[in-house]
Amino acid sequence: MRPINKKERLLIVGAGQAGFAAAAKLRALKDDRPLTIIGAEDVLPYQRPPLSKKYLVGDMTFDRLLFRPEQWYADNNVEIRLSTRVEQIRRDEKQVVLQDDTVVDYGTLLLATGSTPRQLPASIGGALSGVYVMREKRDADLLAEAMLPGRRVLIIGGGYIGLEAAAVARHRGLEVTVIEMADRILQRTAAQETADIIRAIHKAHDVEIREKTVLDHLIGKDGYVSAAKLTDGTVIDVDCAIVGIGVVPNDQIARIAGLDVQNGIVVDEFGRTSDPSIFAAGDCASFPWQDGRIRFESVQNAVDQAEAAAEVIGGAGAPYRPKPWFWSDQYDVKLQIAGFNLGYDQTLLRPGSREGAYSVWYFKEGAFVSVDAINDATAYLVGRKMLELGINPHPTVLADPLSDLKQLLRT
Repeated sequence: MRPINKKERLLIVGAGQAGFAAAAKLRALKDDRPLTIIGAEDVLPYQRPPLSKKYLVGDMTFDRLLFRPEQWYADNNVEIRLSTRVEQIRRDEKQVVLQDDTVVDYGTLLLATGSTPRQLPASIGGALSGVYVMREKRDADLLAEAMLPGRRVLIIGGGYIGLEAAAVARHRGLEVTVIEMADRILQRTAAQETADIIRAIHKAHDVEIREKTVLDHLIGKDGYVSAAKLTDGTVIDVDCAIVGIGVVPNDQIARIAGLDVQNGIVVDEFGRTSDPSIFAAGDCASFPWQDGRIRFESVQNAVDQAEAAAEVIGGAGAPYRPKPWFWSDQYDVKLQIAGFNLGYDQTLLRPGSREGAYSVWYFKEGAFVSVDAINDATAYLVGRKMLELGINPHPTVLADPLSDLKQLLRT
């Protein structure tokens, strides 16, 4: 066996979806260079989406969330350091400094640092006990202890994070109130038609949704949240609160190291940062999209972008061309999204072939760009395929509930 050259090391900072996907891809490509993953959590890399759903409601044990058992890392010569944070990148020396001042050399560095939930300011009660976010295993474990039947939970934010939390809370028997400061739920991410359907589903499950409603501050009793005062003067008694007001990219160490950062770590179409030895992928990465830059906060993007970067690191690869898709599970409802609706100017609501199934189709300047499928797998699969093939369905055809969606793929 040849001696290990520390300067050949492939170093991945971040042990989430993107970090693990990159490591697994590199080993699948038969890249045998020394590979180290550094993760801040104290557990092996795991799937996050089930964490706030099946794991939180007790339908799945944590070991089933792991991407691979511990033996996989030894078998594939992947060193993994848990409960470890990188404090500094020394680009000139190609080193990172850990929180205990340990120095780790690298030849190529991949930043897969993810994102962090936005917190409520302490000045309005964000530091009170009983106020939660949902991101990591620790968050889910704390929430599981707090989500007791009959308790009252306030959910701040009517996006997908907040609405998924509402569904889980109702499943566990809590009384749920959702407040959203915008005119409606899902205002930034979905059309009015999709929001109306999702709102009706939550109301059917006895969730109170208050739109155009702004939190003034949380009220504490003995350091624990006990109520919420709204800007209209209303006071809501609560036993706990969940904050779902978006995330921010973890780009601090990149910014300190002098890398280009603009709402995320700036990368080119190959995943390279402004330093050719450093790559970034996942929630933390801002990459070229159409005429600008974007970050996609999704599992699909984290995996695809990390694998694309791994191929480049491995000596091959091609420009990353994202084909976005997303999903959200709420109660027994599956919302599947293909494409990206940024800048849409026309929508069309199409009933599905069975009760409770719908799809919302998005167009921008006459071009089909995205579809939301609510309990309608056919609409999702057909819409996704249309986007891949560049098929532009005519709205009048889609509007006819008797038209065969699959037939549109043959035109």
